[in-house]
Amino acid sequence: MSAKYTNTSPWYTTFNNGSYLDLLNIRPVSADADDFLYTIEPQYTNRPDLLAYDLYGEASLWWVFIQRNLDVLQDPIFDFVPGKKIYIPKNSSLRNVLGI
Repeated sequence: MSAKYTNTSPWYTTFNNGSYLDLLNIRPVSADADDFLYTIEPQYTNRPDLLAYDLYGEASLWWVFIQRNLDVLQDPIFDFVPGKKIYIPKNSSLRNVLGI
């Protein structure tokens, strides 16, 4: 039986034959003019999932911050520290790109 990933998953477009998941097919999150610059606050230290839940209502969208800020966040957890500035896609723009 093949596992299906939802369209909020970073693995949604990665090939899966039911036995294995292929190499990650990266889902790009493009830069938009309406993205806003955000400074990570202490309550989100090492927790992009909490910020995703607070902003988008879905913790599973944690990976969006990393994809949008590849030049700033090399490690998705340990680079997510207070004071770091990242760009955040607007909720409506992100949902449109992901088809949700």
